[in-house]
Amino acid sequence: MSRVPVKRFYKELPVWIVEDHHDVVPHIYRAIASRHLPQKDVKMVHLDSHPDLLIPVNMPADTVFDKEKLFSELSIENWIMPMVYAGHVSCVAWLHPYWAQQIPEGEHSMVVGRDSSTTTIRVTSTDTYFLSDGLYVSEEQLENSKPLRLSVVRVNPVHAAHQSLKDQKTRENTATWSRKRSRTECAQAGEGSSCELFLAATGTVKPEEGSNVKTEQRMHDAAQREDVDNEGSIDYVAKRMSSCLTETEPFILDIDLDFFSCKNPFKELYTQEEYTILKELYSFTGPGPDADEEELDEVVSRRTHQLEDLEAAFADLIDNDEEETVRRWASNPGMSSLVQLVHSLKSRDPCPDYEMVHQAGLTCDTVELPHHISPEEEIDRLICAVQLVLSTLPKPTFVTMSRSSLDEYCPIEQVDSIQDRVLTVVETLYGPLDIHKEYEDSSTETVQPQPQAS
Repeated sequence: MSRVPVKRFYKELPVWIVEDHHDVVPHIYRAIASRHLPQKDVKMVHLDSHPDLLIPVNMPADTVFDKEKLFSELSIENWIMPMVYAGHVSCVAWLHPYWAQQIPEGEHSMVVGRDSSTTTIRVTSTDTYFLSDGLYVSEEQLENSKPLRLSVVRVNPVHAAHQSLKDQKTRENTATWSRKRSRTECAQAGEGSSCELFLAATGTVKPEEGSNVKTEQRMHDAAQREDVDNEGSIDYVAKRMSSCLTETEPFILDIDLDFFSCKNPFKELYTQEEYTILKELYSFTGPGPDADEEELDEVVSRRTHQLEDLEAAFADLIDNDEEETVRRWASNPGMSSLVQLVHSLKSRDPCPDYEMVHQAGLTCDTVELPHHISPEEEIDRLICAVQLVLSTLPKPTFVTMSRSSLDEYCPIEQVDSIQDRVLTVVETLYGPLDIHKEYEDSSTETVQPQPQAS
């Protein structure tokens, strides 16, 4: 009779901080190997301005069973789905700020598996996010299928408040805080927490002299000004998350710091005219609202050929971008504006980085990458909202954090401050942390942006 492996517990909550988001995967795998996380059906709460739910397009599905090879294949936009196919992750809650709209709000069910015709990983979702990368296939075409539940949940910043709290009756009538874990499992929110400081500064939580109202209740009172049914409000998020997590289930809390302030770094590399041309070249025509299987297959096939032609064109231009070569590629259907794009690029740089141009194009096929550089006051309000949301959830088993600053998705001048404030929130809620700043071992030079899904 085989013995059931004994689950292990961390003395202090581990927090792994990396620069590029896909570098959290080896740490997750080690937590699984050490039995701190289960082998399968792990849930993930993913705070990010990007879904990160694409799939390495040409990677053989079986690569997921060779972890070292897998780690070398992953990028910032495609590190979650391979873990789904491997069976490790079965539920993802993507918590996003209001400026990130790549996948529609709500509950999404899909199947991830091995495409029997190409041996690559594919998905059954017909959402534009997946179709525009040519990742859809029918379920009948998949082998070794794994279900994925995806919850897309918006988190609004806590409102800046100027409302007087003199009317104590109003506060007493406010709904009490919904909590899903024992108060003994986490430290009480301290007077110096970023959320407390923000709300105190805006005059929303200052207690009457001698008041014993708890910090958490005061923060909640302020948040409760929002309608509980309002999409993005604290109660809305808590209600949505209550259907995803239970008291006892282990889960990963994953935070990309660009959740709080986010750049589209490609906007600084190209002019508005060049960016407009890229959107035209890489534009995606989706299926009709009642598309059948035949139409979906046709959409994916057409899109795959379009992207292959664009990749081949820019690869050719790396070796030879003379006028004749440019015009030959521009004669292809839908590529006539290539001539204008190359002329504009070369007017600013005699030797454009055509590989980077292609990567930029891949990010603007349907909607542009999110771009919202938050002022400090809004960052505080978002951090406050995150603290309130996390306070309604069980304690995570494992925390991963990505800075995303060297490729400038999180503004490099803001990232350290955001990180410090987020760590304060996590420590406030969960007690002592075992922090691993892995990014300190990597280069501190700014690197070229990696492509994210639009």
